[in-house]
Amino acid sequence: MEQTQDISEDRLAHAWAELQAHATTTAPLRPDANRLAFADPEFLLRRETRAVRIQLEMLKPEIDQHQQGIENTIVVFGSARFPAPEQASAAMQVAEESGDQAALALARRHVRNAHYYEQARQFARMVATYSNPRPLAEQLFICTGGGPGIMEAANRGAQEMGALTVGLNIVLPHEQSSNPYISPSLNFKFHYFALRKMHFMMRAKALVAFPGGFGTLDELFEVITLVQTKKAKPVPIILFGSDYWKRLLNLDVMIEEGAISPQDLNLFQYVDEPQDAWDAIKAFYEL
Repeated sequence: MEQTQDISEDRLAHAWAELQAHATTTAPLRPDANRLAFADPEFLLRRETRAVRIQLEMLKPEIDQHQQGIENTIVVFGSARFPAPEQASAAMQVAEESGDQAALALARRHVRNAHYYEQARQFARMVATYSNPRPLAEQLFICTGGGPGIMEAANRGAQEMGALTVGLNIVLPHEQSSNPYISPSLNFKFHYFALRKMHFMMRAKALVAFPGGFGTLDELFEVITLVQTKKAKPVPIILFGSDYWKRLLNLDVMIEEGAISPQDLNLFQYVDEPQDAWDAIKAFYEL
């Protein structure tokens, strides 16, 4: 009598066995026309299969987040170069002992900016404290770009309160590594900036932008543009650190020249305290 087939059995051939064998033996993987297409790295990395890679990069984080109940996020952007206060203090001590003036100037700047790290951490703790006791569908999860600095601070604050925390990292030439406070099952890595930014917005219920560089500006203006053009629903867009942002962005020039409407400045607001950022989000959604 034939054995009954298990309906839950994985009937897909284990196509990765050959790749694993090569990885284990360090043998080079040579092009092979007989290899299954979806298990053939040479084929998947061809220019002609870019659309497939884009689709997969869209699909993988979507499925994984949905399966874990990540439907509503608070996205936190900011500089990867702002250290934690304890790191800044340690660097300052080393610089003072060395007497190196360049090192001292850098250390002083790190100490000056480290308070943003602590504020991002505190803000994330507030979000997690609110969300933890609520049903999964009502929870808000911290989502960052997954790197160091402000991103680490926000992931850290949420993780310290026992909440799941999301990181959407990007492969860069200098290999930005993920910070250790992202939930392992929600630690995603992207090749395409466009897909990464799409995932930021797909679940975002608010954006909090701390001081940052070109990457922060890119992500910030992407969100402002989507909301301004009504390609995305209105969400709170919060610029944390009014002194930094007002020195950096003279947006009145665009009004004076007719490039934007005066009411476009209402798309975002400035705050200087974690509680004010959280209060703005709560007021928007009447939480």
